[in-house]
Amino acid sequence: MADSDLLQVIRRIAVQTVAAGKPCDYVIGTVKKENPLEISVSKSLTLYEEFLDLLRNVTDFDTEVTIQGSRQKFTVHNSLKEGEKVLMIQKPKGQRYLILDRVVSET
Repeated sequence: MADSDLLQVIRRIAVQTVAAGKPCDYVIGTVKKENPLEISVSKSLTLYEEFLDLLRNVTDFDTEVTIQGSRQKFTVHNSLKEGEKVLMIQKPKGQRYLILDRVVSET
């Protein structure tokens, strides 16, 4: 193996080691379309529904509550709306994103 080949292998291993130490990253996006869901991350990157996983707090869901001893079922209308900013975790290699919640303010 030539010295330059060995150096390339060492560089590749170093890059993979650094990447392995950073399993995910967070990303802020904006809801571009509600149904089907589309999230805009930048002018050149839009994420489509098939690449997104959502937590319950950014979806409509049913829940049961007890009011004065009576158990009742309610629907919480909490799905994402166009223009809302969302906080996402980018899974390794950027293939899927987990939407955690809405962003109230960016710092």
